[in-house]
Amino acid sequence: MESLNHIAIIMDGNGRWATKRNKDRSDGHYYGSENVREIALAALEVGVKTLTLYAFSTENWKRPKKEIDYLMKLPEVFFKRFLSELNEKGIRITTIGNLDEIPKSTKEVMERAVRLTKDNDKLTLNFAINYGSHDEIVRAINHMIKDGHKKVDADLVESYLDTHNLEPIDLLIRTGGEMRLSNYLLWQLAYSELMFLDMEWPEFDRETFMNCVNDFNSRNRRFGGLSDA
Repeated sequence: MESLNHIAIIMDGNGRWATKRNKDRSDGHYYGSENVREIALAALEVGVKTLTLYAFSTENWKRPKKEIDYLMKLPEVFFKRFLSELNEKGIRITTIGNLDEIPKSTKEVMERAVRLTKDNDKLTLNFAINYGSHDEIVRAINHMIKDGHKKVDADLVESYLDTHNLEPIDLLIRTGGEMRLSNYLLWQLAYSELMFLDMEWPEFDRETFMNCVNDFNSRNRRFGGLSDA
């Protein structure tokens, strides 16, 4: 059985899920945020150490202002409902991405959740907010230049990435039927297993999550080498 420590998810399809049901796109994002709790608890149950969720990308600023405004209010809605429970279960909240460019109120909500749960160690629930892999790598390069590095290697680059203190990503799951990475964790996903699902994120339930875990456990990861089988 493969070791499964870190799962990354692209939570795609909220808007399409809502549109199919004659609902506003914001309703899809709301139900999608509720699903975060269920999947986080499922990850906790199977012993996953880190769950990284693509909550808002650097490209999402291209969306209509109404939708952006709602997405920026969602963290407050989510944490008001679930932060206490997540904290009691030993779940630590962290973030990656450039929080300096999101609304102050949203940033404060995220920072409060991070502070409150910083000593928890059962599961790290990591939100990628205003995150894009190109932006992350450019920021890392600029920090390396600022720190005076003249020569770099892979270990140095990784030490400057937003994910430097997290386990390597074992599995990427993308819902919504699309088969692309959308500027998500491009460096970190070099040898991750990938799963693309046709269902939209609000439909992705505990049973489906467990099926993905079982699928992962059946795979033979070689990391460029030869199979032991």
